[in-house]
Amino acid sequence: MATFVPLISDLLGQQDGKHMVATVTVYFHPARSQGSMFEAVGLAILAFIYAAVISFSSMGVSILFGRTFDLMVLGHTIVLIVFCGGGLGLVGWVKQRLANPLVNVACSLTSLALITVLTKEGAVQAVEYSDDKVEQVMYMIIMGVTAATAVCFLIRPISARKELRQNMIHVTDSFGDMLAMITRSFLLGNEEDLEHRAFIAASDRYRTVFATLTKNLREAKFEHYVLGTEAEYQLEAKLVKCMQRMAQNIGGLRSAATTQFDLLSQSPSYGGVTPSASIYTPVTAPNMSLADSWLTSQENCGGLTAIHEHPEENGMTQDSSDTEQQNGGEEFDNLPTVHSPIEIFDRFISHLDELPYGPAPEFKIAVNTQFHTSLVQAIRLYSDARKEALALLYGKKDSGLAQPMELEADFEEVAASCGHFSFSLQDFAEEMRVYLDILDDLKEETERLPRQRSWNWLKFWRDTTTMDQLSKTGDMERDSLIAPNGEMDVPSEMVSPLDRTHLAEYTSEKARFLSSAYTPYLWKTLRVFRRDDIKFGIKVGAGAAMFALPSFLFSTREFYQHWRGEWGLLSYMLVCSMTIGASNTTGFARFFGTCLGAICAVFTWTASQGNAFVLAAFGWLMSLGTSYLIVAAGKAPLGRFIMLTYNLSALYAYSLSVRDDDDDDDEGGVNPMISEIAVHRVVAVLSGCLWGLIVTRLVWPISARSKFKDGLSLLWLRMGLIWKRDPLAMLLDGESPNAYMKLREEFELQRFVSQLENLRGAAASEFELRGPFPKAAYGRILKSTSRMLDAFHAMNVVINKDLTASDGESELLRYTVGERAQLCSRISHLFQVLASSMKLEFPLNDAFPSTDHARDRLLAKIFKYRRDGNVAQGTTDEDYGLLYAYALVTGQLSKEIKDIGKEIESLFGVLDEDMFKLQ
Repeated sequence: MATFVPLISDLLGQQDGKHMVATVTVYFHPARSQGSMFEAVGLAILAFIYAAVISFSSMGVSILFGRTFDLMVLGHTIVLIVFCGGGLGLVGWVKQRLANPLVNVACSLTSLALITVLTKEGAVQAVEYSDDKVEQVMYMIIMGVTAATAVCFLIRPISARKELRQNMIHVTDSFGDMLAMITRSFLLGNEEDLEHRAFIAASDRYRTVFATLTKNLREAKFEHYVLGTEAEYQLEAKLVKCMQRMAQNIGGLRSAATTQFDLLSQSPSYGGVTPSASIYTPVTAPNMSLADSWLTSQENCGGLTAIHEHPEENGMTQDSSDTEQQNGGEEFDNLPTVHSPIEIFDRFISHLDELPYGPAPEFKIAVNTQFHTSLVQAIRLYSDARKEALALLYGKKDSGLAQPMELEADFEEVAASCGHFSFSLQDFAEEMRVYLDILDDLKEETERLPRQRSWNWLKFWRDTTTMDQLSKTGDMERDSLIAPNGEMDVPSEMVSPLDRTHLAEYTSEKARFLSSAYTPYLWKTLRVFRRDDIKFGIKVGAGAAMFALPSFLFSTREFYQHWRGEWGLLSYMLVCSMTIGASNTTGFARFFGTCLGAICAVFTWTASQGNAFVLAAFGWLMSLGTSYLIVAAGKAPLGRFIMLTYNLSALYAYSLSVRDDDDDDDEGGVNPMISEIAVHRVVAVLSGCLWGLIVTRLVWPISARSKFKDGLSLLWLRMGLIWKRDPLAMLLDGESPNAYMKLREEFELQRFVSQLENLRGAAASEFELRGPFPKAAYGRILKSTSRMLDAFHAMNVVINKDLTASDGESELLRYTVGERAQLCSRISHLFQVLASSMKLEFPLNDAFPSTDHARDRLLAKIFKYRRDGNVAQGTTDEDYGLLYAYALVTGQLSKEIKDIGKEIESLFGVLDEDMFKLQ
């Protein structure tokens, strides 16, 4: 409409470029939630402000040096280096640093506005002040954003708050399904249930929905902030964080179940006795009838109905019973009293099916007043049953006879799997109590009348102390949940958690060079310029200045304008990425999309003969196809480039035909030559893409392959350093003074794994003569690494429950200090071996060490400790939970290390003779 409707077109002046209104709507498309649209509007405003500041500043500098000092060449040089190179370099740095899709779009919009004013309009080159183009850009951004916002809010609006609540319902349902299937599989000792399609589908559904959950939480934040319901958002963020911890507890349950399956499948015999025969079967047989009765009565766990509990006679006081009768408790009088853990577990699963919200569109919080009472009762009954089961287990195996170490270790490993499973299930229940408490607070907040609204985020004048307190409370939940966006190319700097400055910063040559008193200080001071993101911003700015140089030279300016160099410079800004592989991917999408869009524009203009109504109809059809690519197919760059080129050619040609004055007679003037227009755009885009690839490959090149392998090696080294000092030692000795020795940094390591995953995707687009990048094999290695970090988290959760060890835990930790030290040393050594092999691309030695014997010695020592009544006196079952989790985590680490070793053997198993040449 900005191009076709004369009334709107006249508001934008007689300059061409009115297609930018359509460009803005393509970038900030309305197929998003209201919260995301709020964010998009804010970013568009910031993009325009930045572009306006740089544009006016460059004009001022040009006028100052050109008219006042009569140094026009020097003024143009400053504008080219500082405002063009520096301004666009800062845009590239921000784009890479924040790695947010909407930020990327805003950066593209800023680049388009800056390049148009600095290199195309001519005011800077003519040493003149002109706000015509800046004003036109402002109007076009306002029109485009207003149109997109109106469609977003008026036509089938999407609320991120409602999407978030729906995601919470799906996640909670998945919790119930997985919890029921894992428990059933553990009780029956049957691994087939965890390999069944139903469990795999539930797990995949959870991972998919949980990824969307964090996205919707971020977008719901902006909706809450605009509506003034900040308190409600803070509670929702806590709720999602609680669900994340519940998911980790379910992971611990599955880990314990997997350990049990491995033990049952091995069943080694020592003198005709097996752990599974002498321990597992007799102990669990009395409980199997309970499991069978539960499985028979509730074959479909997802179909359980809502539970309304009647409190046990001894579980509540008369006062509380009377209160419940007043609240309508008469309807529960005829329900049977719960007597067994299986029945209470049945109701526990039902709670998950009912929470947290009711059906759409109201999404009322579904918290039954009886849920808390029932859950507390369930935890108490389950805790008593667990103590009896563990006592029975050790009663069966405490025969008083000396057993081989391997058998004692297997006995203790069975107990560890059972104990860890029971503790993890109880932790899940305890976390469920927190979950219900947050739901109660959220229900109170949402049902409060009148609603209390606040816009504290607007109060920028608040003192620093208040802001720090807010960041340590509410923002803590938000920041820990919002993971890095998967669309980013590469980590802006691989210093977190692997700061290279902590790892052999000085080589021997550098040490000789930095031998004076001042050069070491200078070397450390300039450390910031060795960061990859800083070097990326510098080279992007330098490349942009070099590409824009012809627009500042009188001898080449006409050539630059004729071949639409501004679009080549914009293509350069879009193609430049941190790694070579990411640049290859973006460059191909940019060039292919441009060619396809140009072909469509030529066909449309030829078929319509410049008729506005026909062009509008074709434009609508084009928008349908490209919108599908952007929104549904997940190919946003390709869809945007097709539509942008179509708008740039077809709408630009129409602007020429209606006599928009911009000195474009070289392309036909009022009789546009569409083929010339399309060719100029394609050539400009191709030149920008090629220049971007040249700069990326030749100036401080960063190979995604090398970056991925270096990052993976450093990650394993960091994990090895964590286990070099026993993680449990902190309970006795306190935390290590060195930051890299803290186990809680596993959250940071998890984020780094997601960055490595992005690098793996970029590495697949890098072409080398030695062959394609083995993406699948490295994907399996990353999955194993992620599972090891999950084990780190399980250990971290157990430790952080209480950083002060009880008397029984302290005694048990001192009793096993030698065995744990040997096991940790072996695990740390294995991580270093893997890291060295990956770094050098060298195969592993045939004599690959193992942790099996060290772990068996630890388990046998725990077995002896429990059997010795004098030593174990005062140690409760809960005190063993810490060592049980430790044993399972080390076992899982050992298994994953072996799997990674096999993958490395398949990657580097064949030795190349060139590797042994002494050169």
